[in-house]
Amino acid sequence: MTPGVGPRAAAKLLERFGSAEGVFGALRSELERLRLRPEAVESIALRDRFDEAARELERVREIEGADVLVLDDGAYPALLREIPDPPITLYVRGSWQPSLEAPCVGVVGSRRCSTYGQNVAVALARDLASRGVTIISGLARGIDAAAHRGALEAGGRTVAVLGTGIDEVYPRDHSKLAAEILEKGGALVTQFPLGTPPVAENFPYRNRIISGLGLGVIVVEAAENSGSLITTRLAMEQNREVFAVPGNITSRNSFGTNFLIKGAGAKLVQQWQDVAAEFPPEIAATMLPPEVKERGKGKSSREAALPADLSDGERALLKLISADEAAHIDALSESSGMAVAELSGVLLGLEMRDLVRQLPGKCFVRKL
Repeated sequence: MTPGVGPRAAAKLLERFGSAEGVFGALRSELERLRLRPEAVESIALRDRFDEAARELERVREIEGADVLVLDDGAYPALLREIPDPPITLYVRGSWQPSLEAPCVGVVGSRRCSTYGQNVAVALARDLASRGVTIISGLARGIDAAAHRGALEAGGRTVAVLGTGIDEVYPRDHSKLAAEILEKGGALVTQFPLGTPPVAENFPYRNRIISGLGLGVIVVEAAENSGSLITTRLAMEQNREVFAVPGNITSRNSFGTNFLIKGAGAKLVQQWQDVAAEFPPEIAATMLPPEVKERGKGKSSREAALPADLSDGERALLKLISADEAAHIDALSESSGMAVAELSGVLLGLEMRDLVRQLPGKCFVRKL
């Protein structure tokens, strides 16, 4: 809360004086020698933010399951502490400790994602979360929301890193998703004080936490100037693994991911094993069968055999439904030869088996 002190200045102060107590006990002349901004020196010397900080802590702890972690606290996430400019304080809510002590991976991508991108994000997050990996993302529309939902589908943990205060949810229509993340053992995390609104300059700061909390970052779809590319640059600076899902070369949403694979050294991802194979050996060993530990090859859970009791009609219909593009019910009726009434019943059965998903406008896609 000290004016003129961001993460880098705070790190310099802690390095020089050893602790927050040491900073606030320093002489004014010692602070001035560090070339801090005058308002920062004045505020530290006068200790004029102590009452405000005490009120903030009190308000945070009135929120169920919320707390504030500080950089020199043993509970602060170890991986995040390693980045060049870790946030001095981290506001957390929910089951943050078990979520962040598990292996974590970030999943980011376009807000205006395609059906293909959404399906891939859900499938990768679901497959990794079902194997004990915490999925980190930013609660944004599109790929972020798909990643959170994939983890929740698997009964796994997911952490949303906010660009607002922990008492704010942005976008507002993701309030229900945020509540579900907390309810199902996940967490919300931010560096911003209570009441911080979703202003644009907050989100690059948010992105470095997404990459900093995990072993790596998966980019599912990203346009040429996407914020997801900022996250991958930060991940590379933090010495994290960068993974990218290839996309259609004619799609603007695939420019970023294809560029990362072609020119930036990102690892191409087709299935969850491609990610797990790059984890530290002791983590990968718990996830991968022996024959795919080195290369991450093999079938994902969604490539296993279809249920044996599917009817011929259900099997035939599944062949007509793509995971990449939505098919309207009228087009499916024409290509399958089924009347719409009969087709609706078969589609409902496939939905109940979690094999297809209905989109708005009576369109259907196959789940990966």
